[in-house]
Amino acid sequence: MDTWLIIVIAIAAVLVVAVALWALSRSRNRQLEEHRAEAGEHREKSELQSLRAREREQAAQDELERAQTEREVAQAHARRADELDPDVETPSR
Repeated sequence: MDTWLIIVIAIAAVLVVAVALWALSRSRNRQLEEHRAEAGEHREKSELQSLRAREREQAAQDELERAQTEREVAQAHARRADELDPDVETPSR
C-alpha cells in the first residue's frame, strides 16, 4: 500500500473521530441547555406555588383573626346576658 494512501486513511480516521467528538460535545451542550431550561421552569412554578401558599396562609390568618374577634364579641354578649338574666348566678351577686 502506498504511503500517501495510508496518510489519507489516517487523516480521514482522525477527522471522523474529531467530528464524532464535536457532535458528542454539541449534543451534550444541547442536553445541558434543555436541563437548564427545565430547571428554570420548575423554579418559576415553585416561586408561583410559594406565592400562592403565602397568600393562602395570610388569608387563613386573617380569617382566624376575624373568628377570634367574633368569638370575643359572642363571649361579651354571653357575659352581658348572664349579667342581665336573674336566673343566672354570677360571682358579683
